Amino acid sequence: ALTEMSSPSLKNAAYVLIGVGALTMLMGFLGCIGAVNEIRCLLGLYFTCLLVILITQVSAGLVIYFQKEKLKDEVSHIVENLIENYDPLKDDQRSLQDVWDYVQRQIACCGWNGANDWENNRILINRSMTEYPCSCSNSSKNLQVDSGFCNLDVPVNGTATYADWPVHEEGCMNGVEKWLKDNLGVILGVCTGVAVIELLGMILSISLCKNIHSEDYTKVPKS
Repeated sequence: ALTEMSSPSLKNAAYVLIGVGALTMLMGFLGCIGAVNEIRCLLGLYFTCLLVILITQVSAGLVIYFQKEKLKDEVSHIVENLIENYDPLKDDQRSLQDVWDYVQRQIACCGWNGANDWENNRILINRSMTEYPCSCSNSSKNLQVDSGFCNLDVPVNGTATYADWPVHEEGCMNGVEKWLKDNLGVILGVCTGVAVIELLGMILSISLCKNIHSEDYTKVPKS
């Protein structure tokens, strides 16, 4: 089931983040050693690492901007598979399910397109829809229940539907988009701040290299 909840774009993004994290650790180590011991070679590597990270971040931003519709479709597919296979008793999916329960609780939404997405869940189908996802609940008595399924208190003849559930009917897709738009300024500010810090690091590394070069030149004995 976990393989159904992946996509090439998200896998590539994960690999990029892992690579950037490893490069950042290496960069910090090289920068410290180069600055303390005044080694031009290490400072040059430090500059190169910062440049690579900056280019990677800009490239990732451009990919997200120009491929946003494709990414949106892939996220929709992942969430729909997650909802369809949601099972509170499966530990191998616990982390993903907990994340989705958190999203539904915080945004006060249900499903990706709407609460009707949960009608595709295999467990709920077997239970004739007489249970519903607790994290979708709009009832005050279920606010303390973070995950799993809750029993439908109102008696239903035969099979129930999502319309019988005490849940939020709005899907999380609109809520996630609204959150991103509301926090776009903060996100851009953080990205800009990180880019400025990286540029300052590049400038400082160049300055240190020049100073070391000047000191080496003055130490050369005149003939």
